[in-house]
Amino acid sequence: MRVVRFHRHGGPEVLHLETAERPSPRAGEVTINVKAIGLNRADALMRAGTYIEQATLPSGPGLEAAGIIGEVGEGVSTFRPGDPVSIVPPISMVRWPTYAEYICVPAELVVKHPPFLRLEEAAAVWMQYLTAYGALVEIAKVRCGEFVAITAASSSVGLAAIQTVKLLGGVPVAITREAAKRQALIESGADHVIVSSEEDLAHRLREITGPSGVRVIFDAVAGPIFEPLADAMAKGGILIEYGGLSREPTPFPLSFVLAKGLTLRGYLVHEITGDAQRLEAAKRFIFDGLASGQLRPIISRMFPFDEIVEAHRFLESNQQFGKIVVTV
Repeated sequence: MRVVRFHRHGGPEVLHLETAERPSPRAGEVTINVKAIGLNRADALMRAGTYIEQATLPSGPGLEAAGIIGEVGEGVSTFRPGDPVSIVPPISMVRWPTYAEYICVPAELVVKHPPFLRLEEAAAVWMQYLTAYGALVEIAKVRCGEFVAITAASSSVGLAAIQTVKLLGGVPVAITREAAKRQALIESGADHVIVSSEEDLAHRLREITGPSGVRVIFDAVAGPIFEPLADAMAKGGILIEYGGLSREPTPFPLSFVLAKGLTLRGYLVHEITGDAQRLEAAKRFIFDGLASGQLRPIISRMFPFDEIVEAHRFLESNQQFGKIVVTV
């Protein structure tokens, strides 16, 4: 089979297509003939050597995939060869990378995707919607009618958050650096859009939300944006940090935290995927949203498997609006 690996850390050019033996499932695992791979910023961080998990070189990246069940391991009764499936992000990218024509994964991470989703769409579901669900439904408990500020709003997770807030009856405020994305964000469900490169972020947030401020902020950026975000927050508000895209230091907004009693909450999707009960609740919520059409994966661009380097270059260009998918 073909597989993507890197033998050293670096830019997209360190990714190489190689040949490897097709894997066989162990007990409790299934083999999937991969047809589509969903790209995530974490993939690029793993490749660059800055991910939360340390790669054992040579290594392969990847957290999402969709395809067809090939083989089932001992003890697996919920899947059969030929089933179309997708996977929720595993806790270890080193142990279960997805950039390959065939992968073996634990059966508990595998989902029979609904018939109304194409495989390319199924590969673009779980990371973004599970991340948004855990933060907005479980942690923040977004209420009907309340404002939620979402940074990096044109990313796949940002767009999933906009849709999730709308599904919960909230009012999504999309924050982006690029004015060119304003209209697309509105068409994707944002009630308000703030272009942070052109507008005073704290002033615009207060203008939109009123003097009481915004209770929930869902942030993937960190860095200097922390100060104006905290400035515009409501008393008792919560800022959920799930990324760290900024390369600049992140100041601790002490005066605002003390004066307003703010909560700054770090969050990773593994909180959901590592808890079977919470994962099942999340899947029900997401399946219901997909079935109703209120949740719909937005694919920015698709690349063939042999253009994985170009796909990673596009991933790091910040030009995408939604998910990047690689077809195999």
